[in-house]
Amino acid sequence: MQRAQAGKALWEEKCRTVAGEKIDKTVENVEGILLFKVRPPRSEREWADPMWPGAAFAHELTTDGYIESFLLFEQKLIGGRGHVDSLQTSNPGYRYVDIIDEKDGQRYRYTGSNIIVGRKDINAPNVKISLGRDPNYDLNIYGWVLNKTSAPDPSPRYAVTFEDHVIPEDRALGVASSTVKVIDLMTQKVLGEMIRYVWSTPASSANPSPWLTAYKCGGEEIASTTRFFTDKVLKPLKGQ
Repeated sequence: MQRAQAGKALWEEKCRTVAGEKIDKTVENVEGILLFKVRPPRSEREWADPMWPGAAFAHELTTDGYIESFLLFEQKLIGGRGHVDSLQTSNPGYRYVDIIDEKDGQRYRYTGSNIIVGRKDINAPNVKISLGRDPNYDLNIYGWVLNKTSAPDPSPRYAVTFEDHVIPEDRALGVASSTVKVIDLMTQKVLGEMIRYVWSTPASSANPSPWLTAYKCGGEEIASTTRFFTDKVLKPLKGQ
């Protein structure tokens, strides 16, 4: 009980004094960005590990999903941010994302597109109804794919990175934190910074994945938190 009270008190203090978003400059019509890091895969083991580096972003998309989140369109909700999806809206993501591969040191460019992956069954009841209403009804089934190619020069001017903090004294109290930065590589200035703090009690039979249920402050509580903070700083280019 004493540990939990101390942890909650520390988290509340950090929420008041440290956590939150700071944007010093915004940039319009940004076509693409460089990601210094990609969120690695995680599982129930990490969600229960008190020293897991990524604990502050336990719900964030990982691996290819993290990359895709910067490319997809935003589906807005009334009164707030929504989620990202391949369905086109007036709120696009970036047109490309560059990443330097850790294995070969080369920079690769990722783009996304909807391609035909199958065809609907013309005998399915709902398809029959749709064809009856519209003889030109599209029978194609589309799927979102991530495309990877060698990146051309020059490298993107703007970059996004994150720094997960593993502070033993904080982790002993169930408190984890992380910082996301948006950087202008030409000036080496940080244009925007988001600091998140989370707090949870230790893993137990009643709560085997405590980082998933942790209290949070700083940033949107969604799976594409980093993307949604980034596009507040670097406004994606709209139109064709």
